[in-house]
Parts: sequence; C-alpha cells; structure tokens
Amino acid sequence: MLSKSEKVAYGLGDTASNFIFQTVMLFLTFYYTDIVGLAPAAVGSMFLIVRVFDAVTDPLMGALADRTRTRWGSYRPYLLWLALPFAICSVLAFTSPELTEQGRYLYAFATYALLMLMYTAINIPYSALGGVMSNDPNERVSIQSYRFVFAMFGGLLVTSFTLPLVDWFGNGNQALGYQRTMMAMSLVGMILFLLCFAGTRERLKPASDISLGLKGQLKSLWDNDQCRVLCAVAVVLLTGMVLRNTLAIYYVKYVLQRPDDVTLFVTTGMVGNIIGCALAAPIARRLCKVRVYTSLQVISAAICLTNYLLPADAWFASLALHFLWGLFLQMATPLLWAKIADVVDYGEAKTGVRMAGVTYSTVVFFIKVGLALGGATAGWLLAFYGYEANTYSANVAKGITLSFCVYPAVASIIVALLMHWYRLDGRTLQTIQKQLASLRQS
Repeated sequence: MLSKSEKVAYGLGDTASNFIFQTVMLFLTFYYTDIVGLAPAAVGSMFLIVRVFDAVTDPLMGALADRTRTRWGSYRPYLLWLALPFAICSVLAFTSPELTEQGRYLYAFATYALLMLMYTAINIPYSALGGVMSNDPNERVSIQSYRFVFAMFGGLLVTSFTLPLVDWFGNGNQALGYQRTMMAMSLVGMILFLLCFAGTRERLKPASDISLGLKGQLKSLWDNDQCRVLCAVAVVLLTGMVLRNTLAIYYVKYVLQRPDDVTLFVTTGMVGNIIGCALAAPIARRLCKVRVYTSLQVISAAICLTNYLLPADAWFASLALHFLWGLFLQMATPLLWAKIADVVDYGEAKTGVRMAGVTYSTVVFFIKVGLALGGATAGWLLAFYGYEANTYSANVAKGITLSFCVYPAVASIIVALLMHWYRLDGRTLQTIQKQLASLRQS
C-alpha cells in the first residue's frame, strides 16, 4: 500500500499540468479572441489543426517512454528533464508581440503547437507513471483520486487568481497581465513537477523488454478492444466538457450579464470538481466502478439540461447547477484514469506485451482530440451565432445557452451508452491479475 505522501507527490504533478490545461480550457479562446483580436472561427480551426500533429507525436512519445531505461525508471525522468522547457513554452503561448495581423495568427499557431508538444512530452510519461506505482485496482483509484484532487486544486488556483492577477500584473494592459500571470504559474508548476519526480517511485516492470516496433505495438494496441472503448469515451467526454468550460466565461458575461462574477462562477465549478474527485475513491471501494461511471454521466447530463431551462436572471440557480455539474462529472474522472491502468493490464494478459506508455499516449491523444474539438466547436459556434467581442446580441445569447447546456448533455449521454461495451469490472480484473502474476513468475 502506497503512503499518502507518495500519492500527494504524484498529485502535485497534475497540479502543475493543470496550470496549463485549465488555463487553455477556460481562458485561451477568450485570450485569442478578446485580447489578441483573432477571429473565433480561425481560433477553433487552429485548435483542431494542431491535434493532427498529436496523431504522430503522442504514440511516438509513448513508445519512447516505454523504451526509456534509467536509474529513475522509464517515466519519472521526463518530469525532471522537461519541467523547465514546459514552463518556457507556457509563457510564450500567452505572449502577444507587436505583429501584423498575419503575424499574430502565425505566432499563435506556432506557440500553441509548441505548448501542446511539450504538454505531450511531459504529460504522457506522467500519466503512465500512475499505472506503474501499484497493481492493486482500488489503490489505483486512490492514486488517481489524489491526482485529480490536486489537479483540480491547480484548476481552482487558475480560476480564482488568473483574472485578478491579470489585472494586477497588467495594470490596465491585459496582454502584459496574461504574460506575467503565466510566468508566475509556470514557475510554481516547474517546482511542483520536480517535487513529483522526487516523491514517487516506479514499482511495476514489464514481463520483458519490448521487442515490437511502433507499428507492431499499435497493431497490438488495436487488438485491445477495451482500449478502443476508452478512446471513444475520451473523445466524446472531453468534447462536451471543454465546450461547456470554454463557454462558461461567455455564458456569464453575455447570458447572465454578470461580467464581474466570471471568477466566482468558474471557481464555484472548480470547487465542485475538487469535491467530486475526493469522493471517487470511497465510492469505488463500495460500488462497481463501471456502473458508477455510467450513472455519473447520466446525472451530469440531467444537470446540464436543467440548466438550459433556467431563465437568464436565475443567477444563484445557475451557480448551484454549475457546482453540481463539476461535482458529478469530475467524480468520474479518477475512475476513467484508473481504467486506463486496468486496460494496460488487460492488454498485457491478452498479448504478453506491457505497453503502458503507448496505451496512455493513445488514450491521451484522444483526450486531446476531445480537448481540441471542444475548443474548436466553441469557436465555430460563436462564429455561427455572429459573436462579436464586447457586443450583446439576443441571438448570440441564445446560441451560447444552447451550446453551454444542451450539447454537453448530449455528450454525457453518448458516453454512458459507450460504456455498455466496457467489460473490465472487479471480478474480471482479479482474474487478469492472477494471469499476470503467473506470467511474471514464469
């Protein structure tokens, strides 16, 4: 059984990652449209185009991590090696130099692509690390629960302090404020990655070194039908989640017409996220993880649809529902990541080859596809409804409400349906662990 201090150390790594993930999800579209002055449709397309590169970089990074052999392990070293480069790229993405209009688009594309490349290079090994710290299914949920409590704590810092820090650092210059705010967050994030490296250990080793080439690994991964289910779930889930989170600032500003309460609204949702992640482990110990995950998606969909029925002046009800949506949706997040580790075990039992890095990189790729689709869809929908920065329109407000409430509900319902094909319940996993124990002893 892992110590609490090691679980906390692992969680600090996702606090660092979420300084970027949550900032990108919550503020980058707004930063590009309202601060840099880029067109919403162009921003949406840029998010999607960058994901094409991930189709190449993600599996390559996973394969590289699986083959890495150092005295620190296969996955931990990347936290040490890439903490500083990741921090630098984060600052560059939120820097807006004086350029021509075309230059601004090119700079945004280049720095966003570089940031996502660094995110891939550090986050895939970090994610795979969680699957080799323990082979106990309940302990894995506990590890991921700690991870996402600390991840959402990082998100809470982002939602609570980003806009106040932008005002404070910028002193009227929002572009400068965003740059200096990201400098501060990146410095703290770099320190947290180093603490994660120092405080964790890799315990599970593959039964043998990987002899398959990347093509063979990907073929073996395709044969892992449960991994395919999780990839589909990841795309749909993240598309709906990112769409709602991206439009939250627009919903408060243009639908509820309370621009001064944006920070309170997104912070309230983040508090719900933290509580939900903390509740995941005790619930998973008592109930079937697969059934719980499916039920949480249905509840999240119901909350979004209820939100759609509220009048525009129902401030406190909107705030409460956003809290509940974060609570129930994020209660499912540690369960999803624990299932990735289970899928790695399932694949090893089925093929005889353990591919933690490649498996995690594949699921993370589809998570990032969902991240891109959610952000891109938000930009495209804003353009479709005729959004203009700092200009109120009743038609735009209706479109934002529909996109903020109904489409994420549809995504959650689809995820619940997809889980019908996921079969790795507790009894099945016990059988798999016995198979693997026998395999490693032979």
